[in-house]
Amino acid sequence: MSRILITGKTGQVGYELERSLQGLGEIIALDRSQMDLADLDQVRDVIRRIKPTLIVNPAAYTAVDKAESEPELALRINGEAPGVMAEEAHKLGAAMIHYSTDYVFDGSKDGSYVETDPTCPINVYGSSKLAGEQAIQATGIPHLILRTSWVYSTHGKNFLLTMLRLAKEREELSIVSDQFGAPTWSRTIADTTAHIVAQSLAASDQQAWWQACSGLYHLTAQGRTSWFGFTEAIMTHESIEKRPRLKPILAQDYPVPAKRPTNSVLSSQRLIDIFCSPPPEWQYALKLCQDQTCA
Repeated sequence: MSRILITGKTGQVGYELERSLQGLGEIIALDRSQMDLADLDQVRDVIRRIKPTLIVNPAAYTAVDKAESEPELALRINGEAPGVMAEEAHKLGAAMIHYSTDYVFDGSKDGSYVETDPTCPINVYGSSKLAGEQAIQATGIPHLILRTSWVYSTHGKNFLLTMLRLAKEREELSIVSDQFGAPTWSRTIADTTAHIVAQSLAASDQQAWWQACSGLYHLTAQGRTSWFGFTEAIMTHESIEKRPRLKPILAQDYPVPAKRPTNSVLSSQRLIDIFCSPPPEWQYALKLCQDQTCA
């Protein structure tokens, strides 16, 4: 029986993974108090004690703006800790699934980014996540690195919940209209991960499956929009009682410590081709999520 270690179980993706992966093995889901990625010795000790056959790592330092003033901490959690996990996985003969970000790109491409496009992060967060990707790849273990974007969920801190709160508090919201991406529900990420893990377990030769499928994939909702378009869609849900006026603004008019890519759209075609698991359109997933949020 597989033994699956999930990190960051209280995070947006970790919360959903603990549920989506049920039935695929013995699930051991840990929060930061049980496995703090800033403590590399603890990371090693926990993995050696649990001896997982699969490590699923959604835990991360995700405070994009704060990372600009805490680059060492961001690098330790997002860059060094995944490398430590991969090293321990190598010793155990285990595999690893890790989540990365659209922010490894600079956003200058006109079309959707594919996995072979050159990376060029423009903020500390993106650099730290890229370091994590490279650290895992360097170990040569069986792995899947799933890059996603603009993650939201029914809990935690995210754009959707912030907009729902601000809609009740303000008459007008100024929203950036010249940055583009694909809002992705954390449940989409978790359910797709479960679909892939199930395929690996069903393979007659799991080692051969991992050799064939290991690598880098993009996993986001289908389609594209701006933060302004995302907000417009949020506000059309029937549960919104008070709809504030929405004012489109340019990113330069909303200064923040960390630069954001202008284009964060990722193509999930490789994931669809290999695993036959097409993510939903972003509008459809958003409505499902809001139906739950407001139920």
